[in-house]
Amino acid sequence: MQKRIVAIIDDNQDSLRELEKILTMAGYTPVLVNDIFNAVDIVIKNKPDVILMELKMPNKNGFALADAINRVFETKGIPIIAMSNLFKDEFKWLMDFCGIKRWIEKPILPLNLIWAIENEIEQNNQWDMEKRLEEMEALHAVAL
Repeated sequence: MQKRIVAIIDDNQDSLRELEKILTMAGYTPVLVNDIFNAVDIVIKNKPDVILMELKMPNKNGFALADAINRVFETKGIPIIAMSNLFKDEFKWLMDFCGIKRWIEKPILPLNLIWAIENEIEQNNQWDMEKRLEEMEALHAVAL
């Protein structure tokens, strides 16, 4: 089985290194992104299975970045997990609008992080399989 790629988008170098260590020890391939302005291009290039993203960043917040990622054909549908220590219930509708699938409260517990990543990968794989089945059924109907 190939290693899962997880992009980590955060402006805090210490946070990036800590998450890189956790994910590497858990068998993932982390891609560190602290260049917010080139984040979409880096995500397109690396094609991660999941994106972990800090919500509160200077210059561009995580909501705007998640929205930008979900507007690009190559990256639309990649599960995004928000990270923040300032989560509010009012953010739920904004998360839905921007395509953020779930959030994790900081400080992050390693087991909670791994569970969230695996859960999102499993849900995304299930969605991909359902989409492929629909496409196959449509092709079959055309062939008849």
